[in-house]
Amino acid sequence: MSSSKQALAHPASSAEAAPGTPPGAARGAHGRGTPPGGSDSWRSRLYRWDMKASPYAFIAPFFIIFGAFSLVPLLYTAWYSLHNVQLSSLDTQTWAGLDNYRNLLGSDFFWNALKNTFTIGVISTVPQLMAALGLAHLLNYRLRGSTIWRVVMLTPYATSVAAATLVFTLLYSWDGGMINWLLHFVGVDPINWRESDWGSQFAVSSIVIWRWTGYNALIYLAAMQAIPVDLYESAALDGANRWQQFRHVTIPQLRPTILFTVVVSTIGATQLFGEPLLFGGVSGSKGGSEHQYQTLGLYMYDQGWIIGNLGKASAIAWSMFLILLIVAVINLLFTRRLRKSQ
Repeated sequence: MSSSKQALAHPASSAEAAPGTPPGAARGAHGRGTPPGGSDSWRSRLYRWDMKASPYAFIAPFFIIFGAFSLVPLLYTAWYSLHNVQLSSLDTQTWAGLDNYRNLLGSDFFWNALKNTFTIGVISTVPQLMAALGLAHLLNYRLRGSTIWRVVMLTPYATSVAAATLVFTLLYSWDGGMINWLLHFVGVDPINWRESDWGSQFAVSSIVIWRWTGYNALIYLAAMQAIPVDLYESAALDGANRWQQFRHVTIPQLRPTILFTVVVSTIGATQLFGEPLLFGGVSGSKGGSEHQYQTLGLYMYDQGWIIGNLGKASAIAWSMFLILLIVAVINLLFTRRLRKSQ
């Protein structure tokens, strides 16, 4: 009796484990995420600081690199666009206000570069995405060696711009090029691809089409494989053939992906630089002898690094940035309208 009274008078403390409890589990146990020690101890304060600061420390490298190599140059370019700055004398800057932008709007070379950028973008983007959609539709079926074909589709994208442009320059050569050699057999006279207006733009566009068609085809293929099979089975039960299934099932399901590739291709066409520069050879920065395929990227490079007018080149860069913002706004409005229609 005395032992039972003592047990009732002295209840089990938190340090005394109940039967079946692992030894030491009750003594000094902390839940997961609970700071060790008392609330006022330095360990508790260090723990709370670590929990709050660790996420920011993990993402800090990205923002530091982005700020150093993207944001700061972007803002500095905006500052340069408001000044008269020459490459030969960077320390000498005079305030110009919006004069560089006014000069651009009154320059025939700027409007010619903008027109060439638009035409080359259309000529390269539309056939590229249509061919990519068709190739993805073929690869979506069970073919022998499908993995090999997918690797082949991605090979042009992995090829460097310099190597691809060099090969196409040889193909479009005026004397001895394979393209003119093939045209000779169908009764077409040789074309001077570098000097003609539409010929040079078509040649540059073909390089872009060759490099990016397989990349977009794999994006479409991944989106096609995510389409539920039940939709195709329901369409087949309704009597739809493969073409009708592609038009009424595949295309509507791929609308967000198609819109994404259109926007990305438009951004790439606006920034087109390497292909026309290397295709033109000596006159590459001018976009040909008569600027027939000079894009905005080439025009900016010519003004900034050939002529040395960094203020005007910065204005061109910001004009391209504003064009991309307009494209992004159009994409946003079109996406909202598409969601409402669905």
